[in-house]
Amino acid sequence: MTYPLFSDEYFMNEALKEAEKALAQDEVPVGAIVVTKNRIIARGHNMTQQLDDVTAHAEMIALTSASNFLGAKYLNDCSMYVTLEPCLMCASALNWAQLGRLFFGASDDKAGYHIVEHPVLHPKTEITFGILEEECSVLLTQFFKQKR
Repeated sequence: MTYPLFSDEYFMNEALKEAEKALAQDEVPVGAIVVTKNRIIARGHNMTQQLDDVTAHAEMIALTSASNFLGAKYLNDCSMYVTLEPCLMCASALNWAQLGRLFFGASDDKAGYHIVEHPVLHPKTEITFGILEEECSVLLTQFFKQKR
């Protein structure tokens, strides 16, 4: 399916492409991209199995890549599109990076950052959820059905 250029759906579809890369490597299919001024500056997908690193979540890889690209630790002029709600670790890292906007597809009722009452993300971070939610959820559901 095609989406209007530079729309939220367009960028979430790019994050889904990253999730499919994770799936092809037998990783939990989560993908993330970082965008600034309608330009994708970083991409990431889960690599925890491949790298034997529990911190190698899609968001962390994209966050590090974006910081390296910009030569800066703060991403307040950037948006992240991620297929699954960030966990506490990733949300905390996004807080420290002062991410400008966060978009996520599927909610994570077991390990998403919203499970804690205390705000985790930076207070200025704008949050939008449910972008291509069905597509993001189906990819994850199918992966875990195959694992069981």
